[in-house]
Amino acid sequence: MKLYRLRLGALIVALALGILAAPLADAQQAGKVPRIGMLLITSPEFPTGRAARDAFRQGLRDLGYVEGKNIVIEYRSAEGRVERFPALAAELARLKVDVIVAGSTPAALAAKHVTTTIPIVVAVMHDPVRDGLVQSLARPGGNITGLTLLGPELVPKRLQLLKEAVPGVSRVAALWHPAAGGERTMRDMVKEMEVAARTLGVQLQVLEARSPNDFDRAFSAMTRERADALIVLPSPMFYAEHKRIVDLAANSRLPAIYGFREAVDAGGLMAYGASILDLLRRAATYVDKILKGAKPADLPVEQPTKFEFIINLKTAKTLGLTIPQSVLIRADQVIE
Repeated sequence: MKLYRLRLGALIVALALGILAAPLADAQQAGKVPRIGMLLITSPEFPTGRAARDAFRQGLRDLGYVEGKNIVIEYRSAEGRVERFPALAAELARLKVDVIVAGSTPAALAAKHVTTTIPIVVAVMHDPVRDGLVQSLARPGGNITGLTLLGPELVPKRLQLLKEAVPGVSRVAALWHPAAGGERTMRDMVKEMEVAARTLGVQLQVLEARSPNDFDRAFSAMTRERADALIVLPSPMFYAEHKRIVDLAANSRLPAIYGFREAVDAGGLMAYGASILDLLRRAATYVDKILKGAKPADLPVEQPTKFEFIINLKTAKTLGLTIPQSVLIRADQVIE
């Protein structure tokens, strides 16, 4: 009987300790601060990188996350060169971050090749299905999800707007970055633009820039071939270098259309597309859901529902252009 009582007492003590320990373990797990790895085209020390970081952090703050308190962000920058993304993505994978946030398609493709287990949220994708990032928009099916800016679909629309804004245009230079998306996506984007150019009756001069070192050469070719307008295809590198491209277009006296409003704010003529910073803010909602247990495979890719059409009349005046009223009334914002 005495032995039975000793065993019973030991069992009661063990159960009591277990009950006490369980909440403690739960509290420790709940108190774990998640780490996010963020792959950006430029460093937060520079304006475009800082704006991207701040937009994402604002999205997190809106959901109750404060960097340095209940969330940690490991920033990695490609310094404007997409070929650096693979090494940076591998570094984040080795750190075993809880989520990787890729700021662009090239960053996402690099992350995809280094991990099949860490969730990846892509803030700005061109065509995630065609690029092989997801199985479908509705059901991504793997460890990747996020947002698309509908890059390829909007290129013909931009060419049309350029033609309407500058009716006399006959030869349009197209600046593109072959590594801005998957090979198939970029190839098809150029083909669709060429079809649109034929429909609009304009001659297209397609010029590639694989790095910022190619800009001067490309603009020299535009001048040599007497281009009278410019369309800049979507690219994270072009976004990072938009001020330089805007200045080169101004020096060449080329009316240009871009895919993001930041170029117009910097002095570009026109832009049409989804807000890059809004997409970065929205990316935080995916991170929140994943940290709360959701699987990327089950989170549909979000498509933009609002597109901005911005016109800079100061630039038009400098170029000696009169934008038709039929175009101005369709603008979401006219900078005067």
